[in-house]
Amino acid sequence: MTKKKSKIFVLDTNVLLHDYKCIFNFEKNDVIIPITVLEELDKFKKGNDLINFQAREFTRELDRLSGDGLFNGGIPLGKGLGKLSIETGKVFSEKMKASFPEDTPDHRILAIAEYVYLNKKSSEVVLITKDINLRMKAKSIGVMAGDYESDKVQNIDMIYKEIYTLEDIDDDQIAKIYNEEEGISVDEIKITPPPKPNQYFILKGNRSSALVHYNSNDKVFERVLKQKVYGIEPRNAEQTFAFDALLRDEVQLISITGKAGTGKTLLALAAAIQQRQKYTQIFLARPIVPLSNRDIGFLPGDAKEKIGPYMQPLFDNLDVIKNKFSSTSKDYQKIEEMQNSEKLIITPLAYIRGRSLSRAYFIVDEAQNLTPHEIKTIITRAGEGTKMVFTGDIEQIDTPYLDMKSNGLSYLTDKMIGQEVFSHINLVKGERSFLAELASNLL
Repeated sequence: MTKKKSKIFVLDTNVLLHDYKCIFNFEKNDVIIPITVLEELDKFKKGNDLINFQAREFTRELDRLSGDGLFNGGIPLGKGLGKLSIETGKVFSEKMKASFPEDTPDHRILAIAEYVYLNKKSSEVVLITKDINLRMKAKSIGVMAGDYESDKVQNIDMIYKEIYTLEDIDDDQIAKIYNEEEGISVDEIKITPPPKPNQYFILKGNRSSALVHYNSNDKVFERVLKQKVYGIEPRNAEQTFAFDALLRDEVQLISITGKAGTGKTLLALAAAIQQRQKYTQIFLARPIVPLSNRDIGFLPGDAKEKIGPYMQPLFDNLDVIKNKFSSTSKDYQKIEEMQNSEKLIITPLAYIRGRSLSRAYFIVDEAQNLTPHEIKTIITRAGEGTKMVFTGDIEQIDTPYLDMKSNGLSYLTDKMIGQEVFSHINLVKGERSFLAELASNLL
């Protein structure tokens, strides 16, 4: 019987900036950090963004692990884990020189990975990087490479699934849902697998249908009513379900996914304004993802003018709600007053990171551009009475090191499904316009 080779994982900088505790996720296998990575981390130590936090925390973790010792021979990572080593810089091989004449940090990391591969024949060497192009470069010179998989969602289809439609339901049972306020017992409608807390269904009989919500506390299906929320009327079943979840006091955390034009942010904002008296502040925020990988510093103007283009879609959603009313109406004036008194704040996510949020209605738009650790950092700021809503399109990710399975919105939904305080809605049909829907589907 052939003995299975042990593995050595060589980590790229972007993996550590994605998850500073990643070194503990490789089981009994050894982990190598190229010296170039430590050099790269120096560039990220200063700053208030999460990427800077990750860099500082990883450096502290290394310092804690090494103590007064050296990295010679590797440092044990803990019980049931392998060893951690730092590999110093290596001279480019002839293959490296011929393939990559430019001396860049990526190529220096690649040279170290190649050196480890050539000198550790008893082990399987894998370069772990979130940079797809670097993975292709590694494979082209014979070094195995892979993505960081530890926080990737495996069952992505369940997250991006349409609402469950249950066919062939007895019309008498549907009639009972309409006639009895407390709903009907889950035992009367058999579902496999069993429904999860705050899950929504369309029940269809031969002559009738009903929209229902599963109440896991009472173990009943409750009828979901279509309701107009601060001037916005739901146009399909999914939007009706979203409003129901957004208005439920017991649901403190919500994720809403869907392609552009499905109404994710608009519904969340309308529901927040409708419930304004329950909260001290309403925050509508989104991460700033620089266009073409250019920092916002290249834009002209002061800080407010620089972030304006990034925040404009959020103001557009607010304008849609305001335009449902005349400028002299109480509803319109109330929104104006909320903005002027800063009860309703539209801001970049970085501007409120670090704050403790009590009795706040907090909407995070474009959440698919956040890492799992960023999502966790935001949610752990929630104080008593706070409701958090994360919206986004997991098929439209603007950051180079995230994908459908590794972004924070997918991670959040995957981990929270089944919790009593959580609900997830996937919006399917675009309602912006026929043209927008056609373009979304065909282009």
